[in-house]
Amino acid sequence: MAGGAASGGSAASDTYKQARHWLLMPSWLVLGLFVFAPVCVMVIYSFLTKEFRGGVIWEPTLTAYDQFFFDRGLFGDSDPVLQWTYIGIFWRSIWQAGLATILSLVIGFPTAYFIATRPAKTRALWVFLVTIPYWVNLLIRTVSMKFLLRDEGPMNDALLSVGLIGEPLQIVNTNLAVQLGLFYSYLPFMVLPIYASVERYNFAMSEAAADLYATKWTTLRRIVLPAVKPGVIAGCVLVFVPSLGAFLAPDLLGGAKNFMIGSLIEDQFKGNAGNWPFGAAASMILLSMVLVVLILFARQQRRAEAVT
Repeated sequence: MAGGAASGGSAASDTYKQARHWLLMPSWLVLGLFVFAPVCVMVIYSFLTKEFRGGVIWEPTLTAYDQFFFDRGLFGDSDPVLQWTYIGIFWRSIWQAGLATILSLVIGFPTAYFIATRPAKTRALWVFLVTIPYWVNLLIRTVSMKFLLRDEGPMNDALLSVGLIGEPLQIVNTNLAVQLGLFYSYLPFMVLPIYASVERYNFAMSEAAADLYATKWTTLRRIVLPAVKPGVIAGCVLVFVPSLGAFLAPDLLGGAKNFMIGSLIEDQFKGNAGNWPFGAAASMILLSMVLVVLILFARQQRRAEAVT
């Protein structure tokens, strides 16, 4: 009986081992066509020459990358100096995405903890309430946020009616509006991974810490947070990466003075006056930044698994 079970398991294992390449073929085709191929096109375009009316000329050059980092004057014959305009846009994108991640973590962790500690039969309802606004298209939600924050919007009207402010707050077309848009857009990406980690947490460990006279803050810092660290890291990555390349919130809520790297890339591919090689080069620089974040995330995950 044991031998038959062993041989049966081995046969099933061998069958799947031989067929796994064919079973994975549809996934590889989808990834190749819709992920790797577009990235390869962007890499190639970033090393080509801009065509005056839009598009590219198939002449290899590093001009797009040089334009991102250096300013060589109006006619391109001056000594190179650092191009702080584009570097500043990239830096603004980093700190806006970082701030959105921190804000989402500050709000998302207590929310996830609250949901995970509710009775099992009501948790699904709380998760439903968190996710239901995100059934609507991101564009519609961003436009709704602009309507809410505008000078004559509901928020200012409510504050004026109760006398908290004497004149409307000018929030739209500011960095604050962009930050609120990013936070609102990606908050569930922080809540859901942390909720999944907290739900698997053994609360008997917290009770044991309380029996040993540990304070709530000590229990949170030394027991709960290390246990749910994978969910926190996953949530931070899921918020930071899309926030870094976002363009709807900066375009609709921030205006021209609050450009982010996603807006810059989008602008280069719109209309006939766009600079496709420069947009592709900016995309590659953004992709490199994202890859660095993902590599750091993978290392943190390996360290967390090694500890456990």
